[in-house]
Amino acid sequence: MSSNARALSDLLRRGAVRWSHSVPAGDLDRPTWQFAELRGRVVELGGRGATAITTVATELVCAAQCEGEPVVWIRQRGVTFYPPDVADCGVDLEALVVVALEGPDAMLRAADTVLRSGAFGLVVLDFVGPVAMPLGVQARLVGLAKQHEAVLLCLAHDGDRALGSFASLRAECSRRRVGDGVFEREVRIVKDKRRGRSWQDVRVCDGTVGLR
Repeated sequence: MSSNARALSDLLRRGAVRWSHSVPAGDLDRPTWQFAELRGRVVELGGRGATAITTVATELVCAAQCEGEPVVWIRQRGVTFYPPDVADCGVDLEALVVVALEGPDAMLRAADTVLRSGAFGLVVLDFVGPVAMPLGVQARLVGLAKQHEAVLLCLAHDGDRALGSFASLRAECSRRRVGDGVFEREVRIVKDKRRGRSWQDVRVCDGTVGLR
């Protein structure tokens, strides 16, 4: 087995990548929820009820790590973050920087610092409750994400929006059980400044231990 084949086999075993059906002719430009689609953008991911916010965010972490991009997850104290579940999705925990801070102001300052450094390809902001993000802060973060071709992903739990008009892409996600320990998660794009239209991405995934 070649080194490339062994590398692919390892990624498949870890769940970092999965086999997919071929893309029909005419759908080659169909957008999907992937790291390359979101580069250089500020993205807000939310949802209400039975959501899959952490699962969908973790997919991006895996994708960024597969491309060799460092990732930092900045979370507000009080947000549940269970490392075994994240690792089970294929994330390399040793390569993931997790920072826990007291409130939104400290988190925004941290996001500004890491984006300005240009060292991270993906920065996740995991808030608790609604956040009033000043327009000046939003504008600065948007500029830094574009400058360094990074993704700033803001997680808005329970539908609490953190970003205003500066969000380049806004998505809502949900999940539903389709089998024993198997779920279908949907990401519905409700705003996309780059594409100018809505779209969705639906995938089947295994549930975490607590959902099986």
